[in-house]
Amino acid sequence: MKTIIFAIAFLTSVAAIAQDGVEDSAKEKSSKIYYTQGGNGALLSFSQVTRNGKEVGSIPRFTLFFNLGTNANLDLGNHFGVFGGLNLTNIGMITEEEIVGTVKTDKFKTKQRVYAVGIPVGIKIGDLRNFYVYGGAEAGFAINYKQKDFINGEKVDKFNEWFSNRTNAFMPAVFVGFQAKNGFGLKVQYYLNDFLNQGFSEGGAKPYAGTESQIFFLTLGYNFSKK
Repeated sequence: MKTIIFAIAFLTSVAAIAQDGVEDSAKEKSSKIYYTQGGNGALLSFSQVTRNGKEVGSIPRFTLFFNLGTNANLDLGNHFGVFGGLNLTNIGMITEEEIVGTVKTDKFKTKQRVYAVGIPVGIKIGDLRNFYVYGGAEAGFAINYKQKDFINGEKVDKFNEWFSNRTNAFMPAVFVGFQAKNGFGLKVQYYLNDFLNQGFSEGGAKPYAGTESQIFFLTLGYNFSKK
C-alpha cells in the first residue's frame, strides 16, 4: 500500500511539474504531446540471489523477445521534458547450484522469467534534439511466469503459469538512461522488490522462504526522438 501511495504521489508531482513548465514557457512555441516507441530492446539482466544468507550462483540472462512499448512525451522547451508510457518486458534470472551427494555431485540450473506490464513515468534533461539523460520510476505487474529446470544439463521440468504467485505480483522499479541524436540509447533498470515471492507455498512447503532475489538489467531501445 505504501508503494502504491508513493507511485500516485510521484505521478501527481510529475503532472504538477509539467503544468508549471507549460505556464513558464507560454511565451515560447506551444508544447505538444507526441508518441514514440519506448519499449526495451535487447535486454541483459543480472541477478543477486541469496538463500538464508548464502549466495546462490547466477548467470546473466539475455533476451530480445518480447519487449514492446510506447511513450507519450511532453517537451517543455529544448532542454526539459516529461514522459509516461506502457510497456511489456521479459525479465527473469538464471540460477545454478551444485549439490554434493554421497556418490556424485549434481548441478542444478533453473531458468525463471515473467512478462511484466510496466507503467513508467520520468523526466528528460539535456539537449532534447541531440543528447540527454532521463530517469524515473516504473510500476510493473507480473502477468505470466515460466520456469525450466535442468539437472546436469538435462531438462527435467517445465511449466508456464498465468498470474502465478511464485513471484511478486507488483514489481516497482527505478531507471536511468541516456539517448543520443542517432537514436542509440542505454538504460539501467533496478527492481525494488524481490523477484521471487518468499511467501509462496506449495504442498505445505515454502520453497522460496529465506531467498532474497534482486534483479536489474541493461537495455538498448528507448527512443524519445520526434519523427
